[in-house]
Amino acid sequence: MPWWPFNSSNPSTDTPADLNPTSQHESNKKKKTTDWTTSLNRTDWSHYTDPRNLIPIILLTSTCIGSYAFYRSYLRRIPQAALIQQKYWRKRSLFGTVTRVGDGDNFHLYHTPGGKLAGWGWLPWRRVPEKGKELKDRTIHVRLAGVDAPELAHFGRPSQPYGQEAIDWLSKYILHRRVRAHIYKRDQYDRAVATVYVRKWLLRKDVGLQMLKRGLATVYEAKTGAEFGALESKYRSAEKWAKLRRKGMWGGKKKDFESPRDYKSRMVETEQQQFV
Repeated sequence: MPWWPFNSSNPSTDTPADLNPTSQHESNKKKKTTDWTTSLNRTDWSHYTDPRNLIPIILLTSTCIGSYAFYRSYLRRIPQAALIQQKYWRKRSLFGTVTRVGDGDNFHLYHTPGGKLAGWGWLPWRRVPEKGKELKDRTIHVRLAGVDAPELAHFGRPSQPYGQEAIDWLSKYILHRRVRAHIYKRDQYDRAVATVYVRKWLLRKDVGLQMLKRGLATVYEAKTGAEFGALESKYRSAEKWAKLRRKGMWGGKKKDFESPRDYKSRMVETEQQQFV
């Protein structure tokens, strides 16, 4: 019996490929592959090599890479002396705010790279912390290069004459002020040994040199490891000048004078004898 022609398809005219789903799938797959390859070959690559498009892309990429490199080298904050990269020693200086003076010849610096130009002091997220908890493990311990101040009383040792005067003067001179430290090396106490400068009006003052002139420190004497940068002769001249004018610690009797270096050596010998 003939089928009622409800649709236009005629079973008698169907091809074997139409009746085989697998064959039809392979045919469609081959067609798609051919179309994709043809599409790639027809792509106009000159659009991507056109100088009008290529040059802006190169400039943008170079700017991004250069900006990141500049940030890492000059604007990234260094929280501790132990994190200063080896390539920075003797080649770079650190700018920051003095948050605490620990002794007559060392202090803690909060690194503020770029200063006010980078937003420090006026942007809300670029402010120097004031509380001790906020500053913990976030400051660089700096040791003044080339000078040795009288010792304060600590670890059961008595203080030296002019020890308190030295720390009082240093606190008044640099505490909460912005300074620049030219760093030389890291010492055995994880301090950055540096020549430090502070602005006084329009003049830049060498902090260690000012202490020597006032008789509040001596030139650092050590068998090895003394750091002066290129300022040793200048420092020794300043010490000699203070001696002649009997400034500070040089004002007493010569026989009673004991340098910070001699004091520390005597304390070590005394402590060793106590344990013998």
